[in-house]
Amino acid sequence: MTSLKKLAIRGAIWTIIGFGGIQILRFGNNLVLTRLLKPEDFGLMALVTTVRIGLQLFSDVGIVQNIINSKRGDDPAFLNTAWTIQVIRGVVIWLVCLFISVPSAKFYNDQRLIWLIPITVLYSLIDGFSCTSRYTLHRRMELGRLSLYELILQACFFSTLIFLVWLYPSIWTLAIGTVVGGIYELVGSYWLIPKYSNRFAWEPDAVKEILNFGRWIFIASALMFAAEQADRLVLGKILSFQMLGVYTVAYTLASVPREVIKQLSYKVIFPAISQQADLPRPSLRVKILRQRGRILLGSAIVLAILVTIGDLVVATLYDKRYIAATWMMPILCSGIWFSLLFYSISPALLAISKPLYSAQSNLARFGIILLGVPLAHNSFGELGAIIVIAFSDLPLYIVNLYGLWREKLSCLAQDIQATAFFIGLLALFLATRIYLGFGLPIQSLL
Repeated sequence: MTSLKKLAIRGAIWTIIGFGGIQILRFGNNLVLTRLLKPEDFGLMALVTTVRIGLQLFSDVGIVQNIINSKRGDDPAFLNTAWTIQVIRGVVIWLVCLFISVPSAKFYNDQRLIWLIPITVLYSLIDGFSCTSRYTLHRRMELGRLSLYELILQACFFSTLIFLVWLYPSIWTLAIGTVVGGIYELVGSYWLIPKYSNRFAWEPDAVKEILNFGRWIFIASALMFAAEQADRLVLGKILSFQMLGVYTVAYTLASVPREVIKQLSYKVIFPAISQQADLPRPSLRVKILRQRGRILLGSAIVLAILVTIGDLVVATLYDKRYIAATWMMPILCSGIWFSLLFYSISPALLAISKPLYSAQSNLARFGIILLGVPLAHNSFGELGAIIVIAFSDLPLYIVNLYGLWREKLSCLAQDIQATAFFIGLLALFLATRIYLGFGLPIQSLL
C-alpha cells in the first residue's frame, strides 16, 4: 500500500471520527438549546449566521486551498504572507458588516439585527488572526491531530454556550457565544504545531500566486454562498422567524450525510488528488472512481436510513413546537443524494486547477433557489418551497457532471449504478416501515 493511500485512509478514518464526534456534540447542544430558547431565536440566529458566512465567502481568496495546493505551501514567507492577507480580510469583513446591518434590519423588519450582525461577525475578525497551522496539517494530511483539535474546540464551545444560555436565555447570548467560539479557535490554533507561528509579511511573488489562484476561488466561494445559504435568506423574508427556526432544525439534521462527505472532500479527497494531479487523466480517473465507489455505497445506506426514520427521530426528541420538521426532514434528505454525488467528485476539478466548474455549478443552484422557492411558496405554500430546496442540488450536480466530462474524468456510469442502488434500498426500507405500521415519513402531511 502506498504512503499516500495510507495517509488518505487514515485521514478518512480520523475525519469521520472527528466529525462524527462533533455532530454528536452539536446534536446534544441543539437539543438543550431548543428547550432553553424559542424557535424564533433559532430562526433569527440562522439568518445572522448566514450573513456572517456570506461575508466570509464573498471575500474568500482561497488561502486554505493555496496552502494545500501550492508547491510553496511549506515556505514560511508564503505562509506569513497568506496569514497577513487573512488578517486584512477579517478586518474588512467586520467593517462591511457595519454598513449592511441597518439595511438588513430594515429589509427583514427586525431592529435587533442592527446589533446582532456586528456582534456575531466579530467571530470573523478574531478568526482572521488564527494561525495557519490548521491548513498546514491539511496539506500534510495529518488529520488525527487536527480532528482532535476540532473535537476539543467544539466541546469547549458548546459547553460554554449551554452554560451562558442557561444563565441568560436570550438571542444575544447566542451572538456572544459565537464570539467566544472564535476566541477558542484563535488560541487553540497556536498550540497545534510546536514552534509554529505567523507574523506579518508581504512577499510580492506570494501575493501574486495567492491572488491569481484565488480569483476563481473567490467567484466559486461567492457562488457557493449563494447556492448553499440563499435558502435561509429567502425563507427569512417569506416565512416567520419561528418557521425558519423549525426549518433550520430539520435542515441541520438532514444535512449530516452531506456535511460528512464535504469534510472528507475538503480534508482527504482534495489533498490526495492534488498530489496526483500530474497523472494522465485516464489513470487519475480510475484511482478516483475506485475510492469514490466505496464512499457512495456507505452514503447510500446512511441516507436511506435517515429518510426512512428521520421523522420519528424528530418527533421523539423535539417538542410540539417543531412538529413541522417531521415532514420537512425526509423531503430534504431525499434531495441530498445529488449533493453527495457532487461533493464526492468535485475536488477533482479543483485539484487540476479548474475551479470555474464549481462556480458554474453553484450559480445553477442559486438560480433555482432565488427564482424557484418564492414561486413554489406562492403556489404551494411551505411544502412547495421545501421541495424546491430539497432538489436544488440537482442542477449543481448536472453542471459539475459536464465539467468532469470535459476534463475526461466522467463518472456518469458510476453515478447511475449508485443511484439505482440508493433508490432500491430506499424502496426496501420504506416498504418495511409501511409493513410495520408506521406509514410514510411524510404521514403528518397526509
